[in-house]
Amino acid sequence: MTTYHTPALLEASIDGLSLRPDGVYVDATFGGGGHSREILRRLGPEGRLYAFDQDEDAQANLPDDGRLVFVHGNFRYLKNFMRYHGVEQIDGLLADLGVSSHHFDDEGRGFSFRFDDGALDMRMNRRASLRAADVLATYSQEELASVLRRYGEFSQAGRAADLIVKARSQQPVETVARLREALAPVLQKDREKKELAKVFQALRIEVNGEMEALEQLLRQALELLRPGGRLAVISYHSLEDRMVKNFMRAGNFEGEVEQDFYGNRLSPLRSVGKVIVPTAAEEAANPRARSAKLRIAEKI
Repeated sequence: MTTYHTPALLEASIDGLSLRPDGVYVDATFGGGGHSREILRRLGPEGRLYAFDQDEDAQANLPDDGRLVFVHGNFRYLKNFMRYHGVEQIDGLLADLGVSSHHFDDEGRGFSFRFDDGALDMRMNRRASLRAADVLATYSQEELASVLRRYGEFSQAGRAADLIVKARSQQPVETVARLREALAPVLQKDREKKELAKVFQALRIEVNGEMEALEQLLRQALELLRPGGRLAVISYHSLEDRMVKNFMRAGNFEGEVEQDFYGNRLSPLRSVGKVIVPTAAEEAANPRARSAKLRIAEKI
């Protein structure tokens, strides 16, 4: 039996929350439950944990613990779900923005380019209607180029979009092999895996609305956190990390810190320590953690 997911930066992220035994916490990305189990281990009998995941597969990993409430939904609706459960303030929130190993290793989910016959799905929530194959089939050439450029930072986004449009006019682009074939002219042999990773990242972000969801999560987390409450976020690519860094620095996504008449910072958050990355030992034990970056902030 394969491991659903090995959590990245486990100790550092939970330490960063500075847990109160009787506090109320949110794990916005339950997944395999590794972070949640460690939070529960450190909570006392009066503590509470609300764990979010939009993928129904994650429910199989739930521990039998009365202090945990599982929310089957997208963390972009954090505030609504907390209100539903009667929670007005929280003491901390953790979000691990990475894709679970379970998703990468499931050929039917379409998250990995390792499986040539894999269908291009990429939905975190399989109740959603938009698949990666739908993006490739219906987006205009300009829209495809924009997605690849904005979310994948793919240098040949324009040419790649042109190749996809030409390929789909002959045969639907619905499998990994078909997409790889369509993009062959822009995939350099020595960089093929890195370039495919950028394309798959861009499609996944678009399908799941990940950047918009992260923006909504951060705004709502700030509203819910009580003064002194902690926000810990693990990101895996520069787009996420830039958004998290700016928000923790300034309380906005431009990173511009407002000041009062006397020059005092008006940021609602205070960064705690510097960015944390995996040790060499963790990277060796869990290669998928190698691009992880943990940032922690405290509400003022």
